[in-house]
Amino acid sequence: MKTLSTFFTKSNLLFVVLLSFIVLPALSTPVDDMIEDWKRAKIYTKEYLDAMPADGTNFKPTPEIRSFAEQMLHLASANFGFASAASGKQPPVNPMELEKKDEYKNKEALSKIVMDSYDFVIAALGELKESQLKDKVKFFDFEITKEVAFRKAFEHQTHHRGQTTIYLRLKGATPPQEKLF
Repeated sequence: MKTLSTFFTKSNLLFVVLLSFIVLPALSTPVDDMIEDWKRAKIYTKEYLDAMPADGTNFKPTPEIRSFAEQMLHLASANFGFASAASGKQPPVNPMELEKKDEYKNKEALSKIVMDSYDFVIAALGELKESQLKDKVKFFDFEITKEVAFRKAFEHQTHHRGQTTIYLRLKGATPPQEKLF
């Protein structure tokens, strides 16, 4: 036979579990949220890199646009550039020269440098305190907050990764499924 104390104990446990689904996500900070988004974007971009056949790395749908490798190098360049501007940390490569470097235009080297760019962003965010998000930084001719720099970098990498979907299709590869969560 159930006692009143057993009922309340199970009810309390259920209440605590349900409350944790509401309260715990609210305890994350904007920096934590950005880090999680960047980690997810890194995984998603790696799936794009893996989906492209090796013979498609330098594929251009038309002569006047970037190749798959150049798109990904452009994405990596911006990741390094935005995160460097926001964090003050020196990137391991010169972002302004990255897209032109032939040494990264093979599948293995391309994947490594692109993943390194995500690691650089994630590390820079990991060292950022929430109180620093509104600090101003210079990015080219713009004065923006550190938060805007990281958010624009995220927007930029999403845009260029998305552009490579058609490259994959034209090479007979299936693009990865969306990763919203």
